[in-house]
Formats: sequence, C-alpha cells, structure tokens
Amino acid sequence: MKVAKPPVFDGEAVRVEEFITACKLYLRMKMRDTMVEEQIQWILSYVQGGSADVWKENVLKDLETEEIEYESAGEFLAGLQKKFGGGNEDIVKVAELKKIE
Repeated sequence: MKVAKPPVFDGEAVRVEEFITACKLYLRMKMRDTMVEEQIQWILSYVQGGSADVWKENVLKDLETEEIEYESAGEFLAGLQKKFGGGNEDIVKVAELKKIE
C-alpha cells in the first residue's frame, strides 16, 4: 500500500499540524517495526529550511551525544509541536498526558 510522505517542514507554525499528521500516518503504516531512533531520523530528514534547520542541527547533536533520548516518535513529535506549534499548547498537553497513561 502506498502512503504519502510528509511535506518538507521549515518551521512555520501554520504547517506543523499537517506535518505531524502526515508523519504519524506514515510511521503507523510503513515504519511500525522500525527502531525509534530511525523513525526520528526519518522525520528529521523532512525538516529543512527556515527556522527548523538550526533546531534540527541541535536535535541531531543532542541525539549523537545522547543528551536527549525519546521513548517514541510520538514523544519526539510532541516536542516538535511544542517548539513550532505556536498557540497549540492544548495539543501538546494531550500528547504528554497520553504518554503518562
């Protein structure tokens, strides 16, 4: 089954929801058995340009030095939402609550 890949994300708050939804769908359908680190690297491959480039470089550095670790791609995407989502704090809070459950 073919699944659309996410659009390139450049850090614009108006595009973060579309990007996250597309990533989640693709991960669920095509990368379910892939390690979390590989899923995050795949997501980061679609983060390009604008304010997102500097953030991406910092995340990659932190991942390489093991200063940051994610339990799931969903946790990573919640962090991306928090960073670039603008006024969508409620969505981030829901993701964090789901993580606690």
